[in-house]
Amino acid sequence: MKRLPRRYAPRLIVLFTSLFMSFIMSMMITLINIGFRDDYFIQWMRAFPIAFAIAFPALLIVLPIVRRLVVRLTEEA
Repeated sequence: MKRLPRRYAPRLIVLFTSLFMSFIMSMMITLINIGFRDDYFIQWMRAFPIAFAIAFPALLIVLPIVRRLVVRLTEEA
């Protein structure tokens, strides 16, 4: 299997992080809001793409800020 060049790693991290987080968060928030009822899965699958569409660009903006904060709050080994 051919692999992507390493320069794509930061964007892939953002992609997969936002994908997994929006998947989990939309699942839990849907469960909290409507409970586990017959149409739970359908409602969750409606919420997930919306959550991902928000999470991906938000993470693109937030992650560099978080990296800078971590560098300021930690010291070299």
